[in-house]
Amino acid sequence: MTGHGDQRFVRYAFAFAPLLLVGCGRAPAVDILGSFFPAWLICLVAAILFTAIGRCVLLRFNLQVALPVIFYPSFTAFFTFALWLIFFH
Repeated sequence: MTGHGDQRFVRYAFAFAPLLLVGCGRAPAVDILGSFFPAWLICLVAAILFTAIGRCVLLRFNLQVALPVIFYPSFTAFFTFALWLIFFH
């Protein structure tokens, strides 16, 4: 291997290093009655409520879920990430 490969690696390392520092900003927090809560926690609580409502809708229409142990946590995760993207990103 020649020295050119090493120089290219160093050049790319310096070029992409700032991308690793993007997450070093202040974490989003929401003020609730004078106490700051992480925004993801609020999204999680809302997602659990949406999942419970979704379960009631599924039961209302007599729809059976094949693997509820996998489906409901996945449903909650989907709502959590969606709410995070909608409100805080």
